[in-house]
Amino acid sequence: MRVDDTTVVDRGRYPDAATPWERESWRAEALGWVADSLTAHGLHASGALEVRLRPWSVLVRVPVEQRAAGTGRTAGPERKAGAEQAVGAGAVVGGAPATAGPAAAGRQATDPGAATGVGPAPRSGGESWVGPAARSGGAAGTGTAVGGGPAAVWFKATPAASAFEGPLTAALARWVPEHVLRPLAVDAARGWVLLPDGGDPFRSVLAREPVGPRDWEALLRQYASMQYDLIPHADAIERLGVPAARTLDLPEVFDELLAGNSALTPQERARLEGVRPRLADWCAELASVGVPDTLDHADLHDGQLFRPAPGRFTFFDWGDAAVSHPFCSLRVPVERAVDRYGPQVLPRLLDAYLEPWAGDGRTAAQLRRAAELAWRLSALGRAASWGRMFPHGSGAAPGAAQGAAWLLELLAEPPFRAG
Repeated sequence: MRVDDTTVVDRGRYPDAATPWERESWRAEALGWVADSLTAHGLHASGALEVRLRPWSVLVRVPVEQRAAGTGRTAGPERKAGAEQAVGAGAVVGGAPATAGPAAAGRQATDPGAATGVGPAPRSGGESWVGPAARSGGAAGTGTAVGGGPAAVWFKATPAASAFEGPLTAALARWVPEHVLRPLAVDAARGWVLLPDGGDPFRSVLAREPVGPRDWEALLRQYASMQYDLIPHADAIERLGVPAARTLDLPEVFDELLAGNSALTPQERARLEGVRPRLADWCAELASVGVPDTLDHADLHDGQLFRPAPGRFTFFDWGDAAVSHPFCSLRVPVERAVDRYGPQVLPRLLDAYLEPWAGDGRTAAQLRRAAELAWRLSALGRAASWGRMFPHGSGAAPGAAQGAAWLLELLAEPPFRAG
Protein backbone atom coordinates (compact mmCIF):
# COMPACT_ATOMS: atom_id res chain seq x y z
CA MET A 1 0.00 0.00 0.00
CA ARG A 2 1.50 3.31 -1.05
CA VAL A 3 0.76 6.90 -1.94
CA ASP A 4 1.23 7.51 -5.68
CA ASP A 5 -0.31 9.31 -8.64
CA THR A 6 -3.54 7.33 -8.26
CA THR A 7 -4.13 8.57 -4.71
CA VAL A 8 -7.01 11.04 -4.51
CA VAL A 9 -6.59 13.73 -1.84
CA ASP A 10 -9.59 15.86 -0.87
CA ARG A 11 -8.89 18.94 1.25
CA GLY A 12 -12.39 20.37 0.99
CA ARG A 13 -12.63 23.94 2.23
CA TYR A 14 -9.35 23.59 4.13
CA PRO A 15 -6.52 23.66 1.55
CA ASP A 16 -4.04 24.85 4.17
CA ALA A 17 -5.12 22.53 6.98
CA ALA A 18 -2.21 21.21 9.03
CA THR A 19 -2.42 17.41 9.40
CA PRO A 20 0.15 14.68 10.01
CA TRP A 21 -0.50 13.36 6.49
CA GLU A 22 1.98 15.94 5.20
CA ARG A 23 4.83 14.04 6.91
CA GLU A 24 6.16 11.17 4.82
CA SER A 25 7.33 9.25 7.89
CA TRP A 26 3.87 9.47 9.45
CA ARG A 27 2.19 8.29 6.24
CA ALA A 28 4.51 5.30 6.02
CA GLU A 29 3.90 4.36 9.64
CA ALA A 30 0.13 4.76 9.41
CA LEU A 31 -0.25 2.86 6.14
CA GLY A 32 2.03 0.13 7.45
CA TRP A 33 -0.25 -0.24 10.47
CA VAL A 34 -3.26 -0.47 8.14
CA ALA A 35 -1.55 -3.14 6.04
CA ASP A 36 -0.65 -5.20 9.11
CA SER A 37 -4.18 -4.87 10.44
CA LEU A 38 -5.64 -6.00 7.13
CA THR A 39 -3.33 -9.01 7.09
CA ALA A 40 -4.64 -10.00 10.52
CA HIS A 41 -8.12 -10.09 8.98
CA GLY A 42 -7.09 -12.02 5.87
CA LEU A 43 -7.38 -8.91 3.70
CA HIS A 44 -5.09 -6.84 1.51
CA ALA A 45 -5.37 -3.45 -0.17
CA SER A 46 -6.57 -3.74 -3.75
CA GLY A 47 -6.83 -0.28 -5.27
CA ALA A 48 -6.14 3.42 -5.13
CA LEU A 49 -6.38 5.20 -1.79
CA GLU A 50 -8.80 8.06 -1.32
CA VAL A 51 -7.78 10.56 1.35
CA ARG A 52 -9.81 13.26 3.07
CA LEU A 53 -7.86 15.82 5.08
CA ARG A 54 -9.51 18.13 7.59
CA PRO A 55 -8.06 20.10 10.53
CA TRP A 56 -9.58 17.51 12.91
CA SER A 57 -9.00 14.20 11.08
CA VAL A 58 -7.20 12.24 8.42
CA LEU A 59 -9.49 9.76 6.71
CA VAL A 60 -8.36 7.17 4.15
CA ARG A 61 -10.60 4.84 2.18
CA VAL A 62 -8.75 1.62 1.35
CA PRO A 63 -10.30 -0.81 -1.18
CA VAL A 64 -9.70 -4.38 0.01
CA GLU A 65 -9.91 -7.99 -1.09
CA GLN A 66 -9.45 -11.27 0.72
CA ARG A 67 -6.91 -13.92 -0.25
CA ALA A 68 -7.97 -17.54 -0.30
CA ALA A 69 -6.25 -19.36 2.57
CA GLY A 70 -3.05 -21.11 1.52
CA THR A 71 -3.33 -20.23 -2.17
CA GLY A 72 -2.16 -16.65 -2.48
CA ARG A 73 -5.14 -16.09 -4.81
CA THR A 74 -7.71 -13.35 -4.33
CA ALA A 75 -10.93 -14.83 -3.02
CA GLY A 76 -13.12 -11.79 -3.58
CA PRO A 77 -14.40 -9.13 -1.24
CA GLU A 78 -15.84 -11.27 1.53
CA ARG A 79 -14.07 -10.70 4.85
CA LYS A 80 -12.70 -13.76 6.61
CA ALA A 81 -15.20 -14.94 9.18
CA GLY A 82 -14.11 -14.72 12.77
CA ALA A 83 -11.01 -12.65 12.06
CA GLU A 84 -11.45 -10.25 14.93
CA GLN A 85 -7.86 -9.91 16.10
CA ALA A 86 -6.26 -6.50 15.83
CA VAL A 87 -2.71 -5.31 15.37
CA GLY A 88 -0.58 -2.57 16.89
CA ALA A 89 0.14 -0.89 20.19
CA GLY A 90 -2.98 -0.06 22.12
CA ALA A 91 -5.02 -2.28 19.81
CA VAL A 92 -8.47 -3.76 20.30
CA VAL A 93 -8.71 -7.53 20.28
CA GLY A 94 -12.04 -9.19 19.69
CA GLY A 95 -13.83 -5.87 19.97
CA ALA A 96 -12.78 -5.27 23.57
CA PRO A 97 -11.45 -1.80 24.29
CA ALA A 98 -7.79 -1.30 25.01
CA THR A 99 -6.60 1.00 27.74
CA ALA A 100 -7.05 4.54 26.50
CA GLY A 101 -3.37 5.26 26.97
CA PRO A 102 -1.58 8.53 27.57
CA ALA A 103 -2.88 10.19 24.43
CA ALA A 104 -6.45 9.78 25.62
CA ALA A 105 -6.11 11.70 28.87
CA GLY A 106 -7.30 15.19 29.68
CA ARG A 107 -9.87 15.63 26.92
CA GLN A 108 -12.20 18.49 26.14
CA ALA A 109 -15.56 18.07 24.45
CA THR A 110 -16.90 17.55 20.93
CA ASP A 111 -16.20 18.32 17.26
CA PRO A 112 -19.28 19.44 15.32
CA GLY A 113 -20.28 19.09 11.74
CA ALA A 114 -23.75 20.06 10.59
CA ALA A 115 -24.52 22.97 8.30
CA THR A 116 -28.17 23.47 9.10
CA GLY A 117 -28.82 27.08 8.35
CA VAL A 118 -29.40 27.59 12.07
CA GLY A 119 -26.58 29.06 14.11
CA PRO A 120 -22.93 29.32 13.11
CA ALA A 121 -21.33 27.07 10.54
CA PRO A 122 -20.22 23.78 12.11
CA ARG A 123 -16.75 22.36 11.94
CA SER A 124 -17.18 19.66 9.33
CA GLY A 125 -18.92 21.89 6.83
CA GLY A 126 -21.78 19.42 6.85
CA GLU A 127 -19.70 16.63 5.34
CA SER A 128 -19.79 13.04 6.48
CA TRP A 129 -16.41 11.64 7.40
CA VAL A 130 -17.22 8.90 4.91
CA GLY A 131 -16.60 11.72 2.46
CA PRO A 132 -17.17 12.03 -1.27
CA ALA A 133 -15.86 8.53 -1.96
CA ALA A 134 -18.67 6.76 -0.09
CA ARG A 135 -19.92 3.71 -1.94
CA SER A 136 -23.48 2.47 -2.09
CA GLY A 137 -24.55 -1.07 -1.46
CA GLY A 138 -22.38 -1.85 1.56
CA ALA A 139 -23.53 -3.96 4.45
CA ALA A 140 -23.23 -2.04 7.68
CA GLY A 141 -20.59 -3.34 10.03
CA THR A 142 -19.27 -6.10 7.76
CA GLY A 143 -16.56 -4.55 5.62
CA THR A 144 -18.00 -6.32 2.57
CA ALA A 145 -19.98 -5.12 -0.41
CA VAL A 146 -23.26 -6.44 -1.71
CA GLY A 147 -23.45 -7.83 -5.23
CA GLY A 148 -19.77 -8.65 -5.66
CA GLY A 149 -18.48 -5.08 -5.76
CA PRO A 150 -15.25 -4.01 -4.12
CA ALA A 151 -15.22 -3.74 -0.36
CA ALA A 152 -13.39 -1.03 1.54
CA VAL A 153 -12.15 -0.21 5.00
CA TRP A 154 -11.66 3.21 6.51
CA PHE A 155 -8.60 4.41 8.39
CA LYS A 156 -9.14 7.43 10.61
CA ALA A 157 -6.51 9.41 12.52
CA THR A 158 -7.55 12.03 15.05
CA PRO A 159 -5.77 14.66 17.14
CA ALA A 160 -4.69 13.63 20.61
CA ALA A 161 -7.78 15.27 22.11
CA SER A 162 -10.01 12.86 20.16
CA ALA A 163 -7.89 9.71 20.54
CA PHE A 164 -10.64 8.16 22.66
CA GLU A 165 -12.72 7.56 19.52
CA GLY A 166 -11.29 4.13 18.73
CA PRO A 167 -11.59 2.67 22.24
CA LEU A 168 -15.09 4.14 22.56
CA THR A 169 -16.15 2.64 19.24
CA ALA A 170 -14.89 -0.77 20.36
CA ALA A 171 -16.64 -0.51 23.72
CA LEU A 172 -19.92 0.47 22.08
CA ALA A 173 -19.64 -2.58 19.83
CA ARG A 174 -19.72 -4.69 23.01
CA TRP A 175 -22.38 -2.74 24.87
CA VAL A 176 -24.81 -1.83 22.08
CA PRO A 177 -23.69 -3.90 19.05
CA GLU A 178 -26.99 -3.56 17.22
CA HIS A 179 -26.51 0.21 16.89
CA VAL A 180 -22.85 0.69 15.88
CA LEU A 181 -19.89 -0.49 13.79
CA ARG A 182 -17.29 -2.87 15.20
CA PRO A 183 -13.74 -1.62 14.56
CA LEU A 184 -11.24 -3.90 12.89
CA ALA A 185 -8.31 -2.41 14.81
CA VAL A 186 -7.60 0.43 17.21
CA ASP A 187 -4.40 2.13 18.33
CA ALA A 188 -5.50 4.41 21.16
CA ALA A 189 -2.07 5.89 21.84
CA ARG A 190 -1.74 7.16 18.29
CA GLY A 191 -5.41 8.01 17.77
CA TRP A 192 -5.90 5.49 14.94
CA VAL A 193 -8.91 3.35 14.16
CA LEU A 194 -9.70 1.01 11.25
CA LEU A 195 -13.38 0.50 10.50
CA PRO A 196 -15.39 -1.61 8.10
CA ASP A 197 -17.43 0.04 5.39
CA GLY A 198 -20.92 0.63 6.75
CA GLY A 199 -22.63 1.07 3.41
CA ASP A 200 -24.70 4.10 2.54
CA PRO A 201 -24.70 7.13 4.81
CA PHE A 202 -28.21 8.38 5.43
CA ARG A 203 -27.26 11.46 3.41
CA SER A 204 -26.77 9.33 0.30
CA VAL A 205 -30.17 7.73 0.82
CA LEU A 206 -31.77 11.16 1.16
CA ALA A 207 -30.16 12.24 -2.12
CA ARG A 208 -31.45 9.35 -4.20
CA GLU A 209 -34.92 8.48 -2.91
CA PRO A 210 -37.93 10.03 -1.19
CA VAL A 211 -37.55 9.90 2.58
CA GLY A 212 -40.18 11.36 4.86
CA PRO A 213 -40.06 12.62 8.43
CA ARG A 214 -40.96 9.17 9.75
CA ASP A 215 -37.44 7.94 9.10
CA TRP A 216 -36.04 10.84 11.14
CA GLU A 217 -38.47 10.00 13.92
CA ALA A 218 -37.24 6.39 13.81
CA LEU A 219 -33.58 7.41 14.01
CA LEU A 220 -34.25 9.73 16.96
CA ARG A 221 -36.22 7.04 18.78
CA GLN A 222 -33.50 4.43 18.16
CA TYR A 223 -30.71 6.80 19.16
CA ALA A 224 -32.48 7.83 22.38
CA SER A 225 -33.00 4.16 23.26
CA MET A 226 -29.29 3.53 22.76
CA GLN A 227 -28.40 6.49 24.99
CA TYR A 228 -30.73 5.13 27.66
CA ASP A 229 -29.07 1.71 27.49
CA LEU A 230 -25.65 3.36 27.93
CA ILE A 231 -26.52 5.14 31.20
CA PRO A 232 -24.94 2.37 33.34
CA HIS A 233 -21.71 2.73 31.33
CA ALA A 234 -21.27 6.49 31.72
CA ASP A 235 -18.38 6.20 34.17
CA ALA A 236 -16.67 3.57 32.02
CA ILE A 237 -17.05 5.82 28.99
CA GLU A 238 -15.26 8.60 30.85
CA ARG A 239 -12.46 6.20 31.79
CA LEU A 240 -11.87 5.63 28.08
CA GLY A 241 -10.90 9.30 27.84
CA VAL A 242 -14.22 10.62 26.55
CA PRO A 243 -14.67 14.23 27.75
CA ALA A 244 -16.81 14.77 30.83
CA ALA A 245 -19.31 17.59 30.44
CA ARG A 246 -21.82 16.57 33.09
CA THR A 247 -24.94 18.68 33.38
CA LEU A 248 -24.08 20.27 36.72
CA ASP A 249 -20.51 20.92 35.56
CA LEU A 250 -21.47 22.85 32.42
CA PRO A 251 -21.05 26.28 34.09
CA GLU A 252 -17.37 25.44 34.63
CA VAL A 253 -17.11 24.23 31.02
CA PHE A 254 -18.52 27.61 30.00
CA ASP A 255 -15.99 29.45 32.15
CA GLU A 256 -13.07 27.57 30.56
CA LEU A 257 -14.32 28.17 27.03
CA LEU A 258 -14.92 31.85 27.65
CA ALA A 259 -11.50 32.36 29.23
CA GLY A 260 -9.72 30.46 26.48
CA ASN A 261 -11.37 32.05 23.46
CA SER A 262 -9.29 34.75 21.75
CA ALA A 263 -11.80 35.71 19.04
CA LEU A 264 -14.57 37.25 21.13
CA THR A 265 -14.83 41.03 21.06
CA PRO A 266 -15.00 42.84 24.41
CA GLN A 267 -18.70 43.50 23.82
CA GLU A 268 -19.41 39.83 23.05
CA ARG A 269 -17.44 38.71 26.08
CA ALA A 270 -19.43 41.08 28.29
CA ARG A 271 -22.73 39.73 26.93
CA LEU A 272 -21.67 36.17 27.64
CA GLU A 273 -20.43 37.02 31.11
CA GLY A 274 -23.83 38.53 31.76
CA VAL A 275 -25.62 35.29 30.88
CA ARG A 276 -23.50 33.18 33.25
CA PRO A 277 -25.94 33.34 36.24
CA ARG A 278 -28.82 32.27 33.99
CA LEU A 279 -26.71 29.47 32.56
CA ALA A 280 -26.11 28.09 36.05
CA ASP A 281 -29.86 28.19 36.67
CA TRP A 282 -30.55 26.38 33.38
CA CYS A 283 -28.13 23.60 34.34
CA ALA A 284 -29.64 23.20 37.80
CA GLU A 285 -33.15 23.06 36.37
CA LEU A 286 -32.11 20.59 33.68
CA ALA A 287 -30.49 18.30 36.25
CA SER A 288 -33.59 18.47 38.46
CA VAL A 289 -35.67 16.68 35.82
CA GLY A 290 -33.74 13.53 36.72
CA VAL A 291 -32.59 12.32 33.31
CA PRO A 292 -29.10 10.89 33.94
CA ASP A 293 -26.03 11.95 32.01
CA THR A 294 -24.92 9.48 29.36
CA LEU A 295 -23.23 9.43 25.96
CA ASP A 296 -23.80 12.51 23.79
CA HIS A 297 -22.73 12.00 20.17
CA ALA A 298 -22.87 15.80 19.74
CA ASP A 299 -22.81 15.73 15.92
CA LEU A 300 -25.59 13.38 14.85
CA HIS A 301 -26.23 14.71 11.35
CA ASP A 302 -27.28 12.74 8.28
CA GLY A 303 -23.68 12.08 7.25
CA GLN A 304 -22.79 10.49 10.60
CA LEU A 305 -25.11 7.50 10.44
CA PHE A 306 -25.91 4.70 8.03
CA ARG A 307 -29.37 3.46 7.09
CA PRO A 308 -28.94 -0.24 6.31
CA ALA A 309 -32.73 -0.65 6.08
CA PRO A 310 -35.76 1.65 6.20
CA GLY A 311 -36.32 2.74 9.78
CA ARG A 312 -33.04 1.20 10.98
CA PHE A 313 -29.78 3.08 11.58
CA THR A 314 -26.14 2.51 12.46
CA PHE A 315 -24.38 5.32 14.33
CA PHE A 316 -20.70 6.13 13.87
CA ASP A 317 -18.03 8.87 14.09
CA TRP A 318 -17.69 9.35 17.85
CA GLY A 319 -14.92 11.93 17.77
CA ASP A 320 -17.31 14.61 19.07
CA ALA A 321 -18.65 12.54 21.94
CA ALA A 322 -18.92 13.59 25.57
CA VAL A 323 -20.57 12.32 28.71
CA SER A 324 -23.23 14.93 29.19
CA HIS A 325 -26.97 15.41 29.24
CA PRO A 326 -28.37 13.14 26.53
CA PHE A 327 -30.75 15.78 25.23
CA CYS A 328 -27.79 17.86 24.04
CA SER A 329 -27.68 15.43 21.08
CA LEU A 330 -31.11 16.55 19.89
CA ARG A 331 -30.20 19.84 18.24
CA VAL A 332 -28.15 18.67 15.25
CA PRO A 333 -30.52 16.04 13.77
CA VAL A 334 -33.64 18.09 14.47
CA GLU A 335 -32.14 21.16 12.77
CA ARG A 336 -31.31 19.01 9.76
CA ALA A 337 -34.81 17.59 9.52
CA VAL A 338 -36.48 20.98 10.03
CA ASP A 339 -34.22 22.44 7.37
CA ARG A 340 -35.43 19.70 5.01
CA TYR A 341 -39.14 19.49 5.80
CA GLY A 342 -40.01 22.73 7.55
CA PRO A 343 -40.76 23.70 11.17
CA GLN A 344 -44.05 21.82 11.22
CA VAL A 345 -42.18 18.53 11.79
CA LEU A 346 -40.46 19.74 14.96
CA PRO A 347 -43.17 18.58 17.45
CA ARG A 348 -43.20 15.08 15.93
CA LEU A 349 -39.42 14.83 16.13
CA LEU A 350 -39.38 15.96 19.76
CA ASP A 351 -42.05 13.42 20.68
CA ALA A 352 -40.12 10.61 18.97
CA TYR A 353 -36.87 11.44 20.76
CA LEU A 354 -38.48 11.96 24.17
CA GLU A 355 -40.58 8.78 24.05
CA PRO A 356 -37.87 6.45 25.48
CA TRP A 357 -37.30 8.89 28.37
CA ALA A 358 -40.89 8.83 29.63
CA GLY A 359 -41.49 7.19 32.99
CA ASP A 360 -39.93 7.43 36.44
CA GLY A 361 -42.51 10.07 37.27
CA ARG A 362 -41.36 12.51 34.59
CA THR A 363 -44.15 14.34 32.80
CA ALA A 364 -44.28 15.23 29.13
CA ALA A 365 -44.07 18.90 30.08
CA GLN A 366 -40.92 18.31 32.13
CA LEU A 367 -39.26 16.45 29.27
CA ARG A 368 -40.14 19.20 26.81
CA ARG A 369 -38.67 21.79 29.17
CA ALA A 370 -35.52 19.67 29.54
CA ALA A 371 -35.23 19.48 25.75
CA GLU A 372 -35.56 23.26 25.51
CA LEU A 373 -32.80 23.81 28.06
CA ALA A 374 -30.47 21.21 26.55
CA TRP A 375 -30.96 22.67 23.08
CA ARG A 376 -29.41 25.93 24.22
CA LEU A 377 -26.70 24.30 26.36
CA SER A 378 -25.62 22.05 23.48
CA ALA A 379 -23.81 25.09 22.07
CA LEU A 380 -21.10 24.53 24.70
CA GLY A 381 -20.08 21.19 23.25
CA ARG A 382 -20.12 22.62 19.76
CA ALA A 383 -17.88 25.49 20.86
CA ALA A 384 -15.45 23.20 22.68
CA SER A 385 -14.93 21.01 19.63
CA TRP A 386 -13.26 23.80 17.69
CA GLY A 387 -10.29 23.63 20.02
CA ARG A 388 -9.66 19.97 19.27
CA MET A 389 -7.68 19.92 16.05
CA PHE A 390 -4.23 19.00 14.84
CA PRO A 391 -1.59 21.51 15.98
CA HIS A 392 -0.90 24.34 13.57
CA GLY A 393 2.68 25.30 12.83
CA SER A 394 1.93 28.99 13.24
CA GLY A 395 1.05 28.48 16.88
CA ALA A 396 -2.34 30.13 16.29
CA ALA A 397 -5.35 28.70 18.08
CA PRO A 398 -7.39 27.07 15.28
CA GLY A 399 -11.14 27.37 15.40
CA ALA A 400 -11.32 30.33 17.79
CA ALA A 401 -13.72 32.29 15.60
CA GLN A 402 -16.02 29.31 15.11
CA GLY A 403 -15.91 28.53 18.81
CA ALA A 404 -16.85 32.12 19.59
CA ALA A 405 -19.81 31.92 17.23
CA TRP A 406 -21.11 28.86 19.03
CA LEU A 407 -20.67 30.44 22.44
CA LEU A 408 -22.84 33.31 21.25
CA GLU A 409 -25.55 30.77 20.40
CA LEU A 410 -26.16 30.59 24.15
CA LEU A 411 -27.88 33.95 23.77
CA ALA A 412 -30.31 32.68 21.09
CA GLU A 413 -33.75 31.36 21.98
CA PRO A 414 -34.51 27.73 21.06
CA PRO A 415 -37.03 27.27 18.23
CA PHE A 416 -39.66 25.81 20.56
CA ARG A 417 -41.00 26.49 24.03
CA ALA A 418 -42.09 23.86 26.53
CA GLY A 419 -45.65 25.04 26.85
